[in-house]
Amino acid sequence: MLSLLALGLLAGQAVSALPTISTKGSKFFTSDGNQFFLKGVAYQLTEDDPLAQPTQCALDAALMKELGANSIRVYHVDPTASHDVCMKTFDDAGIYIWLDLDTFSTYIMGPGIATPVWNSTMYEAYGQVMDAFHNYDNLAGFFVGNEVLTTAENSNAAPYVKAAGRDMKSYRDSKGYRNIPIGYSAADVPSLRPMLQNYLACGSNQSEALDFFGLNAYEWCGDSTFEQSGYQFLQQNASDYNIPIFFSETGCQTVKPRTFGDQAAILGSDMSGTWSGAIIYEWLEETNDYGLISYGTPAPATATAGVVAGYTRSGTPIPISPDFSNLKAQWATLSPASVSQAAYTQTMSPVACPDYTAGAWEVSSGASLPTQGQAAQNGRVSGSASSGSSAANGQASSTGGSASSGGSGTSAGGASATSAAAAASSSASSASTTAGRGSGMAGTMVALWALAMGIAGVAVVL
Repeated sequence: MLSLLALGLLAGQAVSALPTISTKGSKFFTSDGNQFFLKGVAYQLTEDDPLAQPTQCALDAALMKELGANSIRVYHVDPTASHDVCMKTFDDAGIYIWLDLDTFSTYIMGPGIATPVWNSTMYEAYGQVMDAFHNYDNLAGFFVGNEVLTTAENSNAAPYVKAAGRDMKSYRDSKGYRNIPIGYSAADVPSLRPMLQNYLACGSNQSEALDFFGLNAYEWCGDSTFEQSGYQFLQQNASDYNIPIFFSETGCQTVKPRTFGDQAAILGSDMSGTWSGAIIYEWLEETNDYGLISYGTPAPATATAGVVAGYTRSGTPIPISPDFSNLKAQWATLSPASVSQAAYTQTMSPVACPDYTAGAWEVSSGASLPTQGQAAQNGRVSGSASSGSSAANGQASSTGGSASSGGSGTSAGGASATSAAAAASSSASSASTTAGRGSGMAGTMVALWALAMGIAGVAVVL
């Protein structure tokens, strides 16, 4: 009798597991054939692995479920830690994890790195993270980088991002893992738009193309519109895109309270035929003032235990009003039009690779991708046909917020179709957004990164 009961419990657990996610053409689908749209939040409480803290995961997952979230993005994990409890907790809450593969010492480009790099050490470290998480059904996808390119001057880092994607797809397949989508999270830099977006998906050899593209965009601030925000131009740039695209970070906070009106555009008729949802930055309130929850009032300056930069990083999550309820209300009303996987046919061919343009996009369209360890010399992939200037310092945030100028939220490109005054206002607002998002915890994690580098030399799933 006990054996039969145990079997029944096991069967119940199997049934409760979330269906896995994969890509087909330009859309995400679950293994039960339904199109998937992200309603997510960025989740990184400290530099420590948030998916190795079972008690905190349980507290946060319960409130995320109430919020209506179906996804979280996690930027850094420890592949040697145990993640079973947290991953099961989020699975039970109906929440998928989108996970960055890089670590503090394996950025393709970061502070103090003048040229991009992709080598065997990084490959092995990325592989360790994939090994640790591939067997969880609610692992939705991996990022090979976050905001590596932040200016046109370091566009020559793009082949290294694409090479990392190529190699990690090959690693995934060689290990016999399921086809977990592998993509990239880009800073919203108008001077790189849409060249980078297209480059990462282009080419006749789709084993070298990424599986999805994420954009960190903070253009929609306050009571804006699809046209005024510049989102109409983001939509135009993606209308013929052949792989899934979504907002891997969004949620401007320069106008308070945040009403999240952009969600109605992203998950509504304006964009849902092309875009696959959004991840809101961020779960925890800290210095940069993007949080949806807090763990209590700011701590005294002298506090250290469980406190970073004056903010408590654990405990019972308390919704920040009215931002939390505003987002909850938005998501509760939004059910994007969808298509079943069986009924969907991909009709778009891979986008064309962008041409080399001096000072704007310094990657030759026909250049081979670098191999592991192949150096960039004088701004080129050594031994390849690509050319360009030496890359400048790039990514400055390990929690998603970039401290680099123009890292994200820049909407001057989209606003150019409106008045010059509106463009200037938008640009100023985006600069403020970028600076604010890059403060607080981001600075702490960049410092830790620098230290590590020194040491290491038709149903809709909603």
